[in-house]
Amino acid sequence: MARLRRIRDGEMEEGAMSDAISWESGKPEVVGHRPIVGCAMQVGSITARSYSNRDWWLTTEVTEILEERIEGDLLYVKFATKNSVYEWWGGDTSLSAEMLRDIKNEKRKTKGTD
Repeated sequence: MARLRRIRDGEMEEGAMSDAISWESGKPEVVGHRPIVGCAMQVGSITARSYSNRDWWLTTEVTEILEERIEGDLLYVKFATKNSVYEWWGGDTSLSAEMLRDIKNEKRKTKGTD
């Protein structure tokens, strides 16, 4: 389960779908499941859950990763697009063990300097 929140107004979407979508090849292609610079993020239901006005949310392309950390069993990523700043939480199987270790080590270093 992933959660996406736009910081400006607190608008939120969550669901089992969390896809980083690239148009580099000329057509939409899922290239990961966490925020990636140059890709849009789509978060929400993998199937239509209701007759509501929205079952998922698609951001514009991510321009910058502002923060990344582990929160319990979840990865937290704060990122910017051309027009908004978002927070994303999710369990991401595409993270390498090395990347997780680096994030955890950075967290330990920060705690040690307080």
